[in-house]
Amino acid sequence: MSLSHDQLATLVPESLLSGQLIDRSGMAHLIAEFGREGMTQVAIEEWMAASPVYTGRMREALGIDGDGVEDMFKCLQLDIGAPPQFMDFRYRIVDKYHGSFVLDSCGALLDVEPMGDEYVTAMCHDIEDPTFDATAIATNRRARIRPVHRPPRMPADRTPHCEWTVTIEPDREELPLPKVTEPMLELQAATIALSPIDPAGVDGRSDYRGPLVEDLAFGEFSTSALVRIAEETALQHQLLALGFLASVCRRTDPETADNILDKQFIGIAGITAERLKASLFDGRADAETLANVLNVHPVFGPTQYTGVVAEAVGGEVRVRIPRGSAAVDDGAWMRLLVEGRLGALQAAARAVDETWVVGASESDDDAVVVTIARGEAQRESGEVAIVRFSAGSSFTFDDRGPSKALPLTVL
Repeated sequence: MSLSHDQLATLVPESLLSGQLIDRSGMAHLIAEFGREGMTQVAIEEWMAASPVYTGRMREALGIDGDGVEDMFKCLQLDIGAPPQFMDFRYRIVDKYHGSFVLDSCGALLDVEPMGDEYVTAMCHDIEDPTFDATAIATNRRARIRPVHRPPRMPADRTPHCEWTVTIEPDREELPLPKVTEPMLELQAATIALSPIDPAGVDGRSDYRGPLVEDLAFGEFSTSALVRIAEETALQHQLLALGFLASVCRRTDPETADNILDKQFIGIAGITAERLKASLFDGRADAETLANVLNVHPVFGPTQYTGVVAEAVGGEVRVRIPRGSAAVDDGAWMRLLVEGRLGALQAAARAVDETWVVGASESDDDAVVVTIARGEAQRESGEVAIVRFSAGSSFTFDDRGPSKALPLTVL
């Protein structure tokens, strides 16, 4: 289907939030299998593996071609690790190579604080330190992101939730590409071609050149730019899942790793489908709506990478999953589907309406075709229920008005 410009402007922040919630979907299962320390190490490795790759892709797509803090901040605004408003970044620029940011409010912190200070420290210290640097090196390998203050919060209601400085010094040693990133660059997800952006930009901006803006208003991008941003954001999901799987495989056998990956897949598929139904399709639940939700759902896209296409046929939905897609070859979520693990499809279908049931599948050398039809009401899976622990599952975006350029700040 083709989304309108307004629908695309709604889809992009929804997709960015969905990417953040992947960890809410996966981490509980890691804790059960490996404990808190094992979960922490997987989180570090998955983000370090994926973020340099997808940040580089977004820079190229939107013409973010500088090497300063402004360019780095632009990338963060389009990163599933920093979804707008839920992770309320406020940026300050001193000069080209110096700046800072605070999180006025951090949804991830508010999710984790009830679990206790050990989990807060794991996220805000152990995970953030190496993963922030891994993100920064896609812009400049001499960049360093360092805390001024961060949780655990003292006092408990301290705001902003954290503050960080960003510095780039010309005589500083360059950070190396993380070892866990290197195999990611060999995957098809790293180089897959997505929809080109029309440089004319007749209905909005076609790139993110020029000054950094506060509260990036996605509706100010052109339709073709929004299509590309949505595709890149879906690919960020896929890259994070690939990094997640690689890290889990280093710690356990393939069967256990696939079981954990599938639980992650089911949880995020369900929550995101529910949010897309509400935000894009007015809460409708017919076959056409289900097909539309699946076709724009970031965990089943982008189509150039996964080949997944859903179609309403009569009162049913048929989902075609190619066996020979780049996503299947790379080996994460789509591989599970063609192997017959259809829990994520069921979770997404049930989120549109509890009477949508994944039924018969047909398989040949080219594809698996799954039929979703009406049936007995399905209970929500435990994997989806776990993601509801996060406030992100019910988070509401505000309209913060037009984008405003950020001035230089003399500190």
